[in-house]
Amino acid sequence: MRNFPRTTLNLGVPKYFDSMGELTDREEDYLRAILEITKTKGYARIRDIAYKVEVSPPSAVEMMKKLDKKKMVVYEKYGGVVLTPEGRETATAIRNRHDTFKRFLEIIFVPEDIAIKDAHLLENQLDPMNIIQFKNFVEFITSHKERPRMVSRWMEMFKKFSDEADRPN
Repeated sequence: MRNFPRTTLNLGVPKYFDSMGELTDREEDYLRAILEITKTKGYARIRDIAYKVEVSPPSAVEMMKKLDKKKMVVYEKYGGVVLTPEGRETATAIRNRHDTFKRFLEIIFVPEDIAIKDAHLLENQLDPMNIIQFKNFVEFITSHKERPRMVSRWMEMFKKFSDEADRPN
């Protein structure tokens, strides 16, 4: 596992430091899940977290204890789970990184269900500089005010090329 300075957090690099060292990929998954659950429900309970990350409730409890020790969440037995300010900042960066890859895959016409799954694979495997360039590319293609007018034409041409490439010869 690589270690990167905490100052790179907002750039969406793959690993984050906390007060007890580097977060694992699985810890990142939990933080993102807690963020998503609290955005929709306003709070997160163990059963919601366990369902979201596809584990048993006892496994989710063990992870909440670890994340609580790392000061990423506040966990109280039989209560809800709340992200700390550091946990929320980290979870937001993790979600943004995931969303960047999902958006990139959708730009190249990968179906959404596959894009969601594959974004997860990419977000934990690439070098930070590659992640930054993916982020820059996605922002350029989707929202840069001065992007070339040819972008929409390029997208049309790529879609046509992809559709033709998918057909058997």
